Amino acid sequence: MGLAKLATCNLNQWAMDFKGNLHRIEESIREAKKLGCTFRCGPELEVTGYGCEDSFLEIDTFVHAWESLARILETDLTNDILCDIGMPVMHRNVSYNCRVICLNKRVIAIRPKLCLANDGNYREMRYFTPWFVDPSATGFGPLEDYYLPKVVQQVTGQLKVPIGIFALAALDTVLSFETCEELFTPNAPHIILSLAGVEIIANGSGSHHQLRKLNTRIDLVRSATAKSGGVYLYANQKGCDGGRLYFDGCAMIWRNGELIAQGSQFVGFDEVEVVTAVVNLADVRSKRSNFIARSYQASGVKEAVARIDIDFRVCMADSFVEAPSVPFTPHVHDPMEEIGFGPSNWLWDYLRRSGMRGFFLPLSGGADSASTASLVAIMCQRLIEELHSGSPRSKDQVLKDIRNVTKRPAYSPSSAQDLCSKIFVTCYMASKYSGSETRERALLLAQAIGAVHTSVLIDGITDAFQATFEQMVFHTEDPTRKFRTDPKMDGTWMENIALQNIQARSRMVMAYFMAQLMPWATDGDQTVAGGQLLVLGSANVDEALRGYYTKYDCSAADINPIGGINKGDLKTFLSWAARARGIGILQRVADAQPSAELTGSEGAQLDEVDMGMSYAELGDLGKCRKVEHCGPFTAFTKLRHTWSGKTLTQSKRKHGKDAPVSHDEQVAQKVKDFYFYNAINRHKMTTLTPSYHAEMYSPDDNRFDLRPFLQECSLQQ
Repeated sequence: MGLAKLATCNLNQWAMDFKGNLHRIEESIREAKKLGCTFRCGPELEVTGYGCEDSFLEIDTFVHAWESLARILETDLTNDILCDIGMPVMHRNVSYNCRVICLNKRVIAIRPKLCLANDGNYREMRYFTPWFVDPSATGFGPLEDYYLPKVVQQVTGQLKVPIGIFALAALDTVLSFETCEELFTPNAPHIILSLAGVEIIANGSGSHHQLRKLNTRIDLVRSATAKSGGVYLYANQKGCDGGRLYFDGCAMIWRNGELIAQGSQFVGFDEVEVVTAVVNLADVRSKRSNFIARSYQASGVKEAVARIDIDFRVCMADSFVEAPSVPFTPHVHDPMEEIGFGPSNWLWDYLRRSGMRGFFLPLSGGADSASTASLVAIMCQRLIEELHSGSPRSKDQVLKDIRNVTKRPAYSPSSAQDLCSKIFVTCYMASKYSGSETRERALLLAQAIGAVHTSVLIDGITDAFQATFEQMVFHTEDPTRKFRTDPKMDGTWMENIALQNIQARSRMVMAYFMAQLMPWATDGDQTVAGGQLLVLGSANVDEALRGYYTKYDCSAADINPIGGINKGDLKTFLSWAARARGIGILQRVADAQPSAELTGSEGAQLDEVDMGMSYAELGDLGKCRKVEHCGPFTAFTKLRHTWSGKTLTQSKRKHGKDAPVSHDEQVAQKVKDFYFYNAINRHKMTTLTPSYHAEMYSPDDNRFDLRPFLQECSLQQ
C-alpha cells in the first residue's frame, strides 16, 4: 500500500542556546526513530533558535550552528531516518535561512528559503537574503555546489553538497520542502512541487501566537494538499525563545486536505513534542491520477524541479504493521483560552530561564493588574496539572524548573496556591485618593490565588517630593507664586498632571525596591536564599497606543503579559477566568468601570471620560492605523461607516470650538484626537515594557540593535 510513518515536531528552543537546542533536536530525532518514523521535520532555525536577531549578523552564529550539526552527524542519530533540520548557512558570503537534509551520518543537500518574512514582527531580510531564482528560468533553476565547513568534512568525509531548490527522489516516493513564510505567499512553492510529482512536503516554521490567528494557518496548510493532493508536514517552535513573541507550536500532518495529526498549541510544558502519522501514499496517487485537469497541468512541469536521488525507502517494509492515521477536525482554542494559556506559558518560560525568584505586581484591584495576576495564577494551575498528568519527561522538567526558581531543592508544590505563594508577591499601593472597593478586590484576588499580599501608603513618598520641590528657589517675575499641591484640578493643567504623575512614578520606584527585598521565605526552620523578583507590568495595548499612562510609572516593568491585549478582550477574559479557572472574584473586577484613582476613589476619574473615547473606539482606531495602514482621512472615511448607528463617547478635546454634534463631526473629532495624542505620546513607546505580542496593532517599539532581551549566558562566564 505504500505506508510511511512520518514525524514533525514542536520544540521549545531558545535563541543562541546551542547546547540546549542541540539536546532538544537530538531528543526529537531519537523519539521519532523509537516510534518507527523514517522522516523527521523540525522547526525553522531550530539549531540557533529563531529569534537571534542581530546575532545572525555575526560569523560566530554560523560557526556554532555547523558545530552543532557535526555533533548530530558524528552519532548514529541520522541512521535510517531522513532528517530535515533548520539552521542558518553562509554560501559565497551570502547568509541564507536554510533546511539541511541529513541521512545516515551525511548531509544530503541544503535548501535555502525563497521568500523571507519581512513585515510585522519579522525582519528576516535584515539578516538573510532570499535564494535567487531567475524569473526567466523554468521552475526553480539549477543547483549549486556548497563546500562544507571543515568541522563537518572531518565527520562525514564529504567535500561539497548541492544547495538550491530540489526534490528528494527516494526509492519509493518523492519529498521536498518549504519554510514558514513560503506557505503564506500567493504563488507558494508547494504548488509547482505538487505538480512536479512531490508527494510529501515538509514545512519547518517559526510562527508566533497571535489572537485568532491559528485558523489562518490551518486553512493555508489544508489548502496546500486539498486541491492537488499530497502529504504536508508542519513543524513549529514552541515557547518564548528570548523575546516578545510566543511560538505556539501546533505541529500538524495533513493528507489530501484532511488533518491526520495535530500537536498542542499551548497544552503541556514538554520542551520536545513529536507528532507522528501513518500515511498511505496510495491515497495521494489515487486522488491525483483521478483529477484529470490536475494531471494535464502536471504533465507540463516535468523538468521544473531538480531531483536528487537517495538510496533510501521512506515506506515501511511491512504495510500491515500499522493502520493509516484517521482524519479528524482540527482543535482550535477559544480566544479566551488563548489569552489564558499563551501569556501564562510565556511567563513561565521567561521566569525559569531568567534565573529570577518569581514575580512582583502592584495590584490595584482594577481589570489590568487583575488580568496580569490571573495569568500568574493560571500559570501555577497549569504547572500543577502538568505535574499530575504530563509525560514523564515533562514532569521531570517542570519539577526541576520549579525547584530552581524557588531555590528549594526538595520542594514539591501541593497546590497551585502553594506554588503561587512561593513565587508571587502583590502589593496594593494606596494613596489618600484610593478607594476601599479596589483595596478589597485586590486583597480578595490575592487570597484566592495564593499570592503573598501586602499594602503600602505612598503619600509619604509623594509628599516628600512635593516638599523638596517647594524648597527650591526660582528666579521668576512672581517670587510669591507657590506650587498647588492638590491634583483635584484646582491648579493649572501642568500642576495637576505633575501631581498625578508623581503618584504613578512613586509606585514604580517602590515596586522595584520591594521586588529586590521581598524574596524572603522560610521552609520550616531553613531560610531560603533570596534573589530578585521580576516586576510585572499591567498596561494594555489600547492605553499604550493612546499614550494614556505615565512615562516610567507602573507601565515600566520587566515584562508585561497583557501589553499586547486590548481592554475589551481583557474584561471578557476576566469573566472567563472567573468561571473556567475558579477565580470568582474576577467577575467583580470585570464589572467595575476602569478608573485611574489619581484624583479620587474609583469612579471619580474614569478612563474613557479622561481619554474622550471608549476602549472599543480606541481599538478600532488602532486597527485602522496599523493593520489597515490608514492615515487620518482614510480612517475617517472607514469609521464613519463602521460606527454608523452607534452612540459615541464625548470627545475630550474641543480646540476652543463647540462640541461636535453630527455623526460625521463626532467621528472626525475622534480621529483628530487619536492621531494627535498618538503623535505627542509617541516618545513613550520607546520605553514600553517588553510585552507579550498578541494584537496586530501593538505600538511596541524595537528598533536598532535587535537582540532578544532574555539571553542564555551560562556558557559565556
